[in-house]
Amino acid sequence: MRAPVAAVALAAMSQSGAAAAEPVLKLGEIEDDFVRMIVCAAPLLVVGLLSLVFVLVLRAKLKAKKTGKDIGHPKIDYLAAKVKSGALAFLKEEYKYLSAYVLGWAVILIVLFTADPKKPEADDAWSDGIRSAFCMVLGAFLSGLSGFIGMTVATDGNVRTTVACASGSLNDGLRVAFTAGAAMGFGVVGLAAAGLSLVVIVMKPNRGQLETVQYTHSFGFGASSIALFARVAGGIYTKAADVGADLVGKVEAGIDEDDPHNPAVIADNVGDNVGDVAGMGADLFESYIGSIIGAATLAKESPQMLAFPLWLGAIGLIGSFIGFFFVRTKEEGNGKNTNLTALMFALEKGMYIANLIFLVLAAVLVILLFGPEEEMGWRFYGCVIVGLVAGMAIGKGTEFFTSFDYGPTISIKDRARTGPATVIIQGMGVGMVSTILPTIILVVAIVICNELGGELGEYGIALAAVGMLGTLAVSLSTDAYGPVADNAGGLAEMAGLGPEVRAKTDALDALGNTTAAMGKGFAVGSAVLTALSLLAAFKEESTHSSPLSFDVSDPILLAGCLLGAMLPFFFAALTMMSVGKAAAEMIDEVRRQFREVKNANGVTLLEAIQKATAEGKLSEEDEVEPDSDRCVMISTRSSVKEMIAPGVYAVFTPLIGGFLIGPRLVMGLLAGCIGSAAMLAIMMGNAGGAWDNSKKLCEKIGIKKTDQGKACVVGDTVGDPFKDTSGPSLDILLKLMAMVSLLIAPIIDGKKDWELWYVGAIVAFICLVVTLVLMYFGILTWQDPLGSHADSGAAADADKVMPFSDSDAAGSPVLAWEGEAASSASKGPPEDLRRAAEELNRPPTVG
Repeated sequence: MRAPVAAVALAAMSQSGAAAAEPVLKLGEIEDDFVRMIVCAAPLLVVGLLSLVFVLVLRAKLKAKKTGKDIGHPKIDYLAAKVKSGALAFLKEEYKYLSAYVLGWAVILIVLFTADPKKPEADDAWSDGIRSAFCMVLGAFLSGLSGFIGMTVATDGNVRTTVACASGSLNDGLRVAFTAGAAMGFGVVGLAAAGLSLVVIVMKPNRGQLETVQYTHSFGFGASSIALFARVAGGIYTKAADVGADLVGKVEAGIDEDDPHNPAVIADNVGDNVGDVAGMGADLFESYIGSIIGAATLAKESPQMLAFPLWLGAIGLIGSFIGFFFVRTKEEGNGKNTNLTALMFALEKGMYIANLIFLVLAAVLVILLFGPEEEMGWRFYGCVIVGLVAGMAIGKGTEFFTSFDYGPTISIKDRARTGPATVIIQGMGVGMVSTILPTIILVVAIVICNELGGELGEYGIALAAVGMLGTLAVSLSTDAYGPVADNAGGLAEMAGLGPEVRAKTDALDALGNTTAAMGKGFAVGSAVLTALSLLAAFKEESTHSSPLSFDVSDPILLAGCLLGAMLPFFFAALTMMSVGKAAAEMIDEVRRQFREVKNANGVTLLEAIQKATAEGKLSEEDEVEPDSDRCVMISTRSSVKEMIAPGVYAVFTPLIGGFLIGPRLVMGLLAGCIGSAAMLAIMMGNAGGAWDNSKKLCEKIGIKKTDQGKACVVGDTVGDPFKDTSGPSLDILLKLMAMVSLLIAPIIDGKKDWELWYVGAIVAFICLVVTLVLMYFGILTWQDPLGSHADSGAAADADKVMPFSDSDAAGSPVLAWEGEAASSASKGPPEDLRRAAEELNRPPTVG
């Protein structure tokens, strides 16, 4: 059945006529299959290894930069060490659980593919299970390693960025932060390139091209699993700390962001690294290999079509190498008044150079692999261009809806005059409207690529995804730069450095917020194209033995669509509620420390804050250091526990559908999930970004401590899990489900509906057991996580949680911080509020 498929693919590439010039590299004429596979994969392997060497050079360069002790501020080093130790403690705890998960799946894959090998006629067919398990473990290991590398480099880079801003120019700080981001970007792409190409080469002996590529599905499954858990756990960690720090510190206490007296501020800075660096690294590792895997699967048996996406990855890395050296600026640091457009161009010109080199070298690849006059080769090249342009356009569209230079975000700030409710309403509206532009861009890109590809339209769409992620190394460098700059500003604030230093770090941080928002929009676009290519690959892999009709009016397929459309909402709900539960524990802990933590002289943390607010500074006798380690522990424990449920349902749903019913249900499941998850991810990411920047706009114009500014802080607090937990996790959800489906496609290929129902029933039973266990341990629950505290009297009165009026809030922070001493001060609402309530409840008079 497979030979005709290859013949069709090759025939479609030759429709330009007999006069077409022959390709320079005739891969099909290489008789030795193993040598041919090495030629296809070796360029990506070599460039990937060179990228890892470049990471070592960047890391050495970063380590050589000055730290706090070199400029007479050792406190910066002390604070940075606390952030790094907290991040390492989180990763150690998270990877401990993920190791058990990976080993468990390795055993399952050994059993599945030993019982049903990919190539039953092979002499070593018994080794298919071991091969699949090895690829899965390798993908998981490299995905986790990419996050670890990014996190360690970022925590080394934040302190050096702060010092560079303190002892040098804004350009010095930009170069240091971007170097740290580049070490992560090139590390992630280098590991992905080397790992994927190594799998293709090592798995080739005694296997054809189709079977060899199928092993990459196990590799992708391992990477996708780790990416999902890393994103979810990292997102819950960072937003629990961020919400706790913002609500109690900024709204209730009125202290500045990153004030060292806020117990949650260290955990907040740790969260920037474990969520926006380690989680993002694992996420984009999976996106990068997923796009190439989709295209390689759709290449069928054509060596040219297999080599093309692999070589595109290699030349993208080469372009990124060159683009890295073009990032610099002459701007002076002037806080949020810095010319962000000029500063943004300092980063963007590196991407523009990389993209230009990528397109030039891609044209050379077309000539080498397809010939200079082969029409289909240039059509494929057009698909690559479309993908690249679509990615840049989505990023710019995201910038419009999230930057405080434009109307959507300004409108949220304006609505804050009437309170937090209208801020949230307007932000939701902005997020919903923002789905229009990226959707149109993606639709146009898909339609154009499908038309350019002709009979190979699905392969053309897959190439668009590869083109969009081709220069990921340099674009990820600009994205990872953001958390480093954010941490640098936090360290400067906590260490008490001068306003001129904060002006530079604020400028870098403002730029980082823009790049982060654009990166999230870019991630959604690449996820949709990658998932579409994986969906097409699933259709190809599940119909080798017998053709299947995937008609949208098919009740089975439609049922799958409905189920798939529901899943992103369920998944987002789980992650949102997890953040809420973890944040509640953090808020309770911060309030407790404000009223209970004391220094040797008996001064409480709350009293220290009040004195610092009144007098502007504190003496050593009045200084109180919060217990930040306890807040780090709360975030770590909550995030690792809460990551389990979303991961379980993301993996088990396609397994249950595929085995219990069949490929048609899975096809509908994936289609419904792609459409629903894409819209929800765009809405949540852009709404969260707009809320965040409306708060920063209030800071810029000097109204952050007014009621209007506090209303925007509340909106930002709501948006935090939107843009940094649920939204980014949805990108991985749709790719992970597609990868799981692709993994089991050879097993359900040729099977009738319900033929493997008993396997699906077993998987469903396991899923039910896991659900009951999660309910037993209180992970899936409606109960208040602070219920036990309330029962014991720690939060007996709602009156002691929030102030009743602006005057109360100004005179004293939250009454709950002051314990019993505050309870006698106010047993109920002020008299004017009580009279207003009575007036509202009075029955209306007639006549």
